[in-house]
Amino acid sequence: MGLVIAAPASGSGKTLLSLCLVAAVARRGLSLQSFKVGPDYLDPQLLSAASGRPCRNLDRLLCGKAWPELAYRHWGGQTDLTLVEGVMGLFDGQGPTPEGSTARIAEQLGLPILFIVDARRQGHSLVALVQGFRAMAPQLRWAGVVLNGVGSARHRQLLEQSLAGIGLPLLGSLPRADALELPCRHLGLLTPRELADFSVRLDAMASHAERHLDLERLLPLLTAPRQQSEVEPYGRLLASPGTGTPSGDRSRASSAPRGEVAMAPPPDTLRRPLICVAADQAFHFHYPELFEWCEVLGAEVLRWSPLADEDLPAACAAVVLPGGYPELHAEQLSQAERSLQALRRHCGQRRPLLAECGGMLLLGESLRDGEDRSWPMAGLLPFSAGRGALSLGYRQARVARDALTVRQGEQLRGHEFHRWQLLPRAGIAGDEPHGDLWHLEGWGVSARHEGFASQWLQASWLHLHWSGCPQVPRRLIAAASCRSAATAGRPG
Repeated sequence: MGLVIAAPASGSGKTLLSLCLVAAVARRGLSLQSFKVGPDYLDPQLLSAASGRPCRNLDRLLCGKAWPELAYRHWGGQTDLTLVEGVMGLFDGQGPTPEGSTARIAEQLGLPILFIVDARRQGHSLVALVQGFRAMAPQLRWAGVVLNGVGSARHRQLLEQSLAGIGLPLLGSLPRADALELPCRHLGLLTPRELADFSVRLDAMASHAERHLDLERLLPLLTAPRQQSEVEPYGRLLASPGTGTPSGDRSRASSAPRGEVAMAPPPDTLRRPLICVAADQAFHFHYPELFEWCEVLGAEVLRWSPLADEDLPAACAAVVLPGGYPELHAEQLSQAERSLQALRRHCGQRRPLLAECGGMLLLGESLRDGEDRSWPMAGLLPFSAGRGALSLGYRQARVARDALTVRQGEQLRGHEFHRWQLLPRAGIAGDEPHGDLWHLEGWGVSARHEGFASQWLQASWLHLHWSGCPQVPRRLIAAASCRSAATAGRPG
């Protein structure tokens, strides 16, 4: 079956409860597949490290309405147990609608909700909160309630007696435990690689779960789907181009020629192009599907570290620069001359390069760190970047011009998630610099043009999940294959 961990609001304890359950499961030697509702990169890294398996995002807006069930049935069917951590409050989705919310995923997958409530400074009023959420969507299934932040034995007794009459099991009462709180920064929680004591924390969370959660009743509810999906998600999406198109529109993205999107390159007729993906403490906002799509489409993938000042191998046919926190490592990146020169050489040879968000910042002229100190970057794009207002939310992108992986008129849905902004170049007055890759719109934000593009380079603030736009990895690999074949054909 599996459970969805949901809450009335962010900060209620969803991640804490999820990690406590995962740690308790691991202590018992059981396998568990974790999932995360929405586009988040940070919570999934914690869940991946705790479970020993890549956490999978379930996002109807980024990946299309078919993806959550495809992903859940495929990866969830490979383990003993499954757990889905929700996002924000139960009904929070895109703008004032529940689309993209935890409730939508729970309903689609037919999974019951384990509702965690921050009980601090509450007594009997907590009953009205829980009952109000149940009444909002009576079609949802409910497994029970877990209380978080319980202050004392007397407080716990008050809450237990208050909830006794609503017909919903109380499956745990977590006392306040400051030692279990995970540190965070401007975009969210710290990652496991930044927490030297993460394994110690997990052990403490497992013990916390054993003392304060009703594991005898909870663990059977986490039982995974009985049968794994017979068709892996990538084959299903490649066979049906429209399936992966988010928002269900009939744009060119969903009606691309089958020969372009639906068929993987024959492995016996093309050299396997080498795709180098930046993957280190500065660049780690990527989904596991990024690497898997490359392999499914016939490419070889190499994880590459600009932060370690690694050179690009001569065989590199394309580079992917995902998002992350380059601003936290701006000084070190500015001194990574081997990596920066490799990017300049790569672009000078017109080899494919795809950059998202923080990855794009590496390509600019300079980057300001958190102390507002400016550091030189690769100098391949005409901007500097520094701290600004938070940009967060789903965006609808209409492509304005042909580029490396997109074509004019196509519509894609992506996600913005950044605090740094592009700054006007020194000595030039006016608005912040922008490219003309696509026209972005989103709920509650001004429409604008954004992104830099050419036939070999594509850089933007927008995060994409390739399972929602299979044409993007398909075209990237095709361009890399052409470059790889051309390089192989040169005399040595």
